Amino acid sequence: MLTIGLTACGSDSSNNGSSAGEEGQSTKVTLELAISKSSQDSAFIQKDVLDDFEKKTNIRVNLQLIPAEQTTTVLQTKLAVDETPDIIQYNLASAVTDLNLERNFEILDNEPWAGRIVNKDVLSSGGHIYSFHVSQDTGMQGVVYNKKIFEELGLSIPKNYEEFLAICEKIKASGITPVFMPYKDAWAANIWPAAAFADFAAKHDPTFFDDVNSNKKKWSDVPEFKTFLEQQYEVYSKGYTNADVLSDSYDMAVGKFLNKEVAMMFMGDWLIEGVAEQDPGMELGVFPIPSSEDASLGASPLGGQLFIPKKSKHLEEAKQFLDYIASKDVAQKIVDTKGYVSNLNDVTTPELPAYKQDIVDNYITPKKTVLTTDAYMLVDRSELYRLLQDQFAGGLTPEEVLKSWDEKFSQLMQDKGISGF
Repeated sequence: MLTIGLTACGSDSSNNGSSAGEEGQSTKVTLELAISKSSQDSAFIQKDVLDDFEKKTNIRVNLQLIPAEQTTTVLQTKLAVDETPDIIQYNLASAVTDLNLERNFEILDNEPWAGRIVNKDVLSSGGHIYSFHVSQDTGMQGVVYNKKIFEELGLSIPKNYEEFLAICEKIKASGITPVFMPYKDAWAANIWPAAAFADFAAKHDPTFFDDVNSNKKKWSDVPEFKTFLEQQYEVYSKGYTNADVLSDSYDMAVGKFLNKEVAMMFMGDWLIEGVAEQDPGMELGVFPIPSSEDASLGASPLGGQLFIPKKSKHLEEAKQFLDYIASKDVAQKIVDTKGYVSNLNDVTTPELPAYKQDIVDNYITPKKTVLTTDAYMLVDRSELYRLLQDQFAGGLTPEEVLKSWDEKFSQLMQDKGISGF
């Protein structure tokens, strides 16, 4: 589920295993496209798309489907030895931390489609485009909420933390659990700080992530970060959540909303999609983590982009595949089929689900979004998640969480050979 890892994006599995020898003498080149098996609904590798590309270009695409839990390790190995795929589908933020993006992948700034991209940020790192996607949809992270409950209780979207606590009190008084915290899954405890930290940095300390990544600043140097961790814990300690936050898991969330047991959750809009699949009539929305006045909605990095390794044996043909996907007709078909927010200026965004249109109108168009901390992290974040979990176990104060993360972060950066550590 996490956009921090591989986003679901994959293929018709019947296409797996085909090889150049099966199609006869006419095909000049077979491109190897590596992708996680967890991503088999990707619009880019559906059989009709690959068949049409082959028909038009005489270039075949062979899929290397990698078991989800082995994807990162397998790709690291392939990039290190002479088994490099021609194209890889992965997640940009994870490619930076896991796959040594700058060393291993082509810069795509000058590709024919680059000038048509609406939002280059979701495809870029270090000021260069390294990946391709027809969509600018990122996972929007904030407070997912039941609109009907808010309407029935006369509640409006809170503009700050104090207003949020007041809303929690009214929801609790109505007999509904205000917030569901599934912190048995440690990553879920990071939704609040990932957006809150990034919103604060964007508004008050714009060089923070550059500074922390060059060891000029520590995470514990920002007093507000401690405050934001205190806020999330206070929502729990005031009794506004499920009692068993460390026993309850994310896979319970859809059911909790469907049964109207909970009104809110700190989560991404992928949860809304999951609920809508079960009950299209349930109206959910998302608003920014209310850590400070008029906070921006968190945007986690876009997942499931296409990358071309520098060691690709068929570099020009791989670029040709991206050109084909980016062509107006093909991109339009993909955007229409998947309900994407188009990232190409000549491809039209289709009618979107109500919650997604709200996000576009209220946050994306007026530029009230901020990339979450995940977009700037150069190392594995799982230890941070465990530290956040420890806070709810009563073992660590917010200050101790940040100081412990400083130590672990520094060690991880040192292990990666990052300058300054």
